[in-house]
Amino acid sequence: MSGKILKGVNKYYSEKLGEHGRTPKGVDWNSQESQYLRFAQLCRVIIQAPLNILDYGCGYGELVNYLRKYYTNEEFNYTGYDISDSMIVQAKELFQSNTNVSFLQNLSEEKFDYVVASGIFNVRLDLATDNEWKEYIIQTLQKINSLSVKGFSFNALTSYSDPEHMKDYLYYSDPLWLFDYCKLNFSKNVALLHDYELYEFTMIIRK
Repeated sequence: MSGKILKGVNKYYSEKLGEHGRTPKGVDWNSQESQYLRFAQLCRVIIQAPLNILDYGCGYGELVNYLRKYYTNEEFNYTGYDISDSMIVQAKELFQSNTNVSFLQNLSEEKFDYVVASGIFNVRLDLATDNEWKEYIIQTLQKINSLSVKGFSFNALTSYSDPEHMKDYLYYSDPLWLFDYCKLNFSKNVALLHDYELYEFTMIIRK
């Protein structure tokens, strides 16, 4: 099942990038303002520099530019991972001169201080049932947990969204169910952030 999901998600985001290029719309966000608001929530998992961070589902790597607002190149090492060939090509081209930045399409067992994941659980299309998608989320979170040493964070569209704004091809997660799962399976130190002006939430897990 996960192979079918990954193939479908890959196609969806590759087409978005082809249509909109290296812009927020190219990774299916409405604006840079909302994109950076998400980064701000996700990066609350970080305690201090120096840090080694994995961006799981990195797109064209815009998180690098966000991190530069707060850290020097000497204070962070960034690795971006994405299943989309075209995303990785664009990201490598954009940051080819940065020695503290790298991009991968396959992951090894290397561990990172922090792992962040933005938007990777939202686009279900017709790829899975509710139960299959929930299992996909859990399997992915287990992988992310295994790659992180100090903690990880992720976001998801919320089931508390207004019905008139919900779209059939997107998946809206139950934040309370995911909080409970993370608390019981990953760490005692879990924060649910649901107080910013987007139809989503962010989960922070510190180890």
